[in-house]
Amino acid sequence: MRFETRAIHAGQDPDPTTGAVVVPIYATSTYAQDAPGKHAGYEYSRTDNPTRTALQDALASLEGVAEGSGGGSVATSSGMAAAALMGYLLGAGDHVLLPNDAYGGTFRFFARVLGEQGFEWSVADPTDLDAVQAAVRPNTRLMWLETPTNPMLRVADIAAIGEVAKDAGAVFCVDNTFATPYLQRPLDHGADVVLHSTTKYLGGHSDVVGGALVTRDAGLLERLRFLQNAAGPVPGPFDAFLTLRGLKTLGVRMDRHCDNAIRISEWLEADDRIDEVMYPGLADHPDHAIAHRQMDRFGAMISFLPAGGVETAHRTAENTELFFLAESLGGVESLIEVPAAMTHTSVVGTDLEVPEDLVRLSVGIEHVDDLIEDLDRALG
Repeated sequence: MRFETRAIHAGQDPDPTTGAVVVPIYATSTYAQDAPGKHAGYEYSRTDNPTRTALQDALASLEGVAEGSGGGSVATSSGMAAAALMGYLLGAGDHVLLPNDAYGGTFRFFARVLGEQGFEWSVADPTDLDAVQAAVRPNTRLMWLETPTNPMLRVADIAAIGEVAKDAGAVFCVDNTFATPYLQRPLDHGADVVLHSTTKYLGGHSDVVGGALVTRDAGLLERLRFLQNAAGPVPGPFDAFLTLRGLKTLGVRMDRHCDNAIRISEWLEADDRIDEVMYPGLADHPDHAIAHRQMDRFGAMISFLPAGGVETAHRTAENTELFFLAESLGGVESLIEVPAAMTHTSVVGTDLEVPEDLVRLSVGIEHVDDLIEDLDRALG
């Protein structure tokens, strides 16, 4: 089956009891057993839940994990909960290699939470393979990548970094939130694990918080599921239901997101009020060739630097009407933010610090001409 069909059908057969064509919300905490320790596959909803199982099966299918292969997905209560599960794979003294342009919450978890517990971490430019190789240590156990990165929209070569991770004996995790499996499938390029904040494009409507990990490695999947059951970062059945509903329209939404984003990025690039536009779909983007090779399209996130500096950045973000000034991304509505003052405050003063005048757009699916007119007015 093709992607759009799997998004609607994978893991989502009609309910065998009622024939319902939509996976029910199994709002239960526990399950009756036939005898002590003998049950029909479910015993307690922290461990698993049928609505969550359907979501996990769908996510695994969309990331290219073959049914019956032993791989699969672990759905979590948030994107950061998924990152935390990856952290639980580590032991004290292990080293994590992060990109020098990562989501502020990811940096905060590895540097501030795990770092204060005896774990080691460092950063490297993911677009510089020599720098990545030089940053690997004998105790490197986890290599982390976002591509495109957040918020500078750089694109790294997944396959090349995957080879470095393989040589180092490190688990290679790729955050695929910006691209989604509709545009990019990191497991096909050598990733061991793919991470999603399902809050974003997969849910797609800014009404649910969730995360997920996907892997083809049966042993790694078993370990992640053990850790989740032990630590408890699980999504509720209603969260799983909302995310499943979002998945059904992921393909058609992403096409509209991408159509709008390329138009807006080209408009911004031609405007004298903008100093620099960061969007992998532009031919002059430094990583355009890599993006073209490993992505089907270029996504819907755009960052730019206005000619007027910080004051213009803040004024623009405050004056849009259709672009809501808000954190997060990936919903049907367009959002605008200034990362240095919002999502990336945790990296101020570090190697991951972003420009104070950087503006980030999450381009929604409204009519593109209305969005351009809104930005035009806000830029003044």
